[in-house]
Amino acid sequence: MKAYFSVFRMRWRMELQYRGAVIGGVLCQMFFGLILIALYRALYATKPQAMPIESVATYVWLQQAFFRMLLASDADLLDKIRTGSIAYDLCRPLQLYGYYYVRVMAQKLLGSLLRATPMLVFAMLLPTGWGIQAPVSLAAFFAGVAGLLLGLLCVCALENITMGFTMRTLDSRGVQAMLNLLMMTLSGNILPLTLFPDSWQKVVTLLPYAQLLDAPIRLYTGQQPLSAAPRILAVQCLWTLLLTCLGLLLWRQNQKRLVIQGG
Repeated sequence: MKAYFSVFRMRWRMELQYRGAVIGGVLCQMFFGLILIALYRALYATKPQAMPIESVATYVWLQQAFFRMLLASDADLLDKIRTGSIAYDLCRPLQLYGYYYVRVMAQKLLGSLLRATPMLVFAMLLPTGWGIQAPVSLAAFFAGVAGLLLGLLCVCALENITMGFTMRTLDSRGVQAMLNLLMMTLSGNILPLTLFPDSWQKVVTLLPYAQLLDAPIRLYTGQQPLSAAPRILAVQCLWTLLLTCLGLLLWRQNQKRLVIQGG
């Protein structure tokens, strides 16, 4: 366990070096957040929806703040798969899946924290209907934080499944593009899932993508009552367990048939 903590800490320190990327990411997500809220306000001006515009603005800002958690990927691993230098990692006294799971977790967690902090402070200063609302209660806030941490575990498991398929194809573009499209759409990043038709919500909210950000945001905003929190957190735990087991199986199969070019 100490070895995995050291891997997490080293990746954490590496992420701290890219301050320019953090500043650029914060400004970009702030811009997109304002544009999306302006579009939703225009929509509400012509056809109000059941979800209040204040809750929609909060949903948008939380999605933008933790955008890095969704799409960050381990570029070093992609390069190692392509060049064959992943063979060196097989010599480490660590389980390969756990090694890269911890690395991508540190990358997503720190990247999200560095971007979310200034972005949420900015959103708090905006007027009502444009900025972020306070949680409906302290209990809802803690439930949302717990859901966000489980969402982080779930998205790391999804990322490692993507890497597992990349080991077989040697090209991440197809799998990564498909996963990103599903993730952006079904996590609520493009359109809040609460604005989907009720019949659709019964399905999409049970998919693993909704567990990443939609589930914790609904708890935070009160769109889901606290009485539903145990069920939501249980669904997140179940998906995390299933995806982790699938990823472990995929990586073990890949290691058995791994062929390194040139040796």
